[in-house]
Amino acid sequence: MSFFSRMFSNKGSKDDAKARLKLLLVHDQVDLTPAQMEAMKAEVIEVIGRYVEIDRDSIDFKLERSGGDVALVSNVPVRRVTARAV
Repeated sequence: MSFFSRMFSNKGSKDDAKARLKLLLVHDQVDLTPAQMEAMKAEVIEVIGRYVEIDRDSIDFKLERSGGDVALVSNVPVRRVTARAV
């Protein structure tokens, strides 16, 4: 299940609704569609995967707003370093 599928599912609590709203507000500011965000995530994961083996099921990838700035925040669990850079 993709990050956006989880974010926009009908299950959840008040906190989940707040998180979805924050996500929508940030995406409005940077003008990225959910499809563009998923494409960017896939590209970033592809590049990281050239250098390390990653746990693709546990990746957290989102945009966050802090003050007037927007940051790409990700958590990519690394299983091991590989020497197979392309």
